[in-house]
Amino acid sequence: MKTKSVGLLGGSFDPAHAGHVKITKAALVYFGLDEIWWLVSPGNPLKKTSHLSFNSRLESATHLMQHPRVRVSDIEKRIGTNYTVDTLSKLTHSFPKMQFVWLMGADNFVQFDQWRQWERIMYTVPIGILARPGNRLAPLTARSARKFRLHRVATKQSRRLAKAETPSWCYINLPMSNLSSSAIRIASAQ
Repeated sequence: MKTKSVGLLGGSFDPAHAGHVKITKAALVYFGLDEIWWLVSPGNPLKKTSHLSFNSRLESATHLMQHPRVRVSDIEKRIGTNYTVDTLSKLTHSFPKMQFVWLMGADNFVQFDQWRQWERIMYTVPIGILARPGNRLAPLTARSARKFRLHRVATKQSRRLAKAETPSWCYINLPMSNLSSSAIRIASAQ
């Protein structure tokens, strides 16, 4: 039996911003998680470069995310993984009593089918999806949503996601925040 439910929010955090904090706090509530780990990625395979060094991104995220149930982690760098499927494989093996939930913004779920072994990820851990600015219906019509439509957990049942059998996913349509790392980088360059 799993003893703790842990949400995993991976990303470059280039830079971390208030939008990340907002969806993290929402995920704790909506998905009934015991804690969340921010996995600061050493390198995102879908992005060409990081604008800040890994250490700067980790330090910035640690400074910004101040919550007793959220831990900012360099675990992907320490275990040598660049792909979510590999990270999840190592984490589920290393922490067998924890129930992990992969967290992502809806913008990432729209392109989830481009991730390495994305279907395997769906069968490894439940997926919690949080709305992002843009088309609110896009996540529901994405290839991954269509393929796994029968495995969607209703929003009103979202607190059960961590204990749901895989594959399972839940989309939470939150109030929007227009913050993005890209917009912050552009504004700081001007």
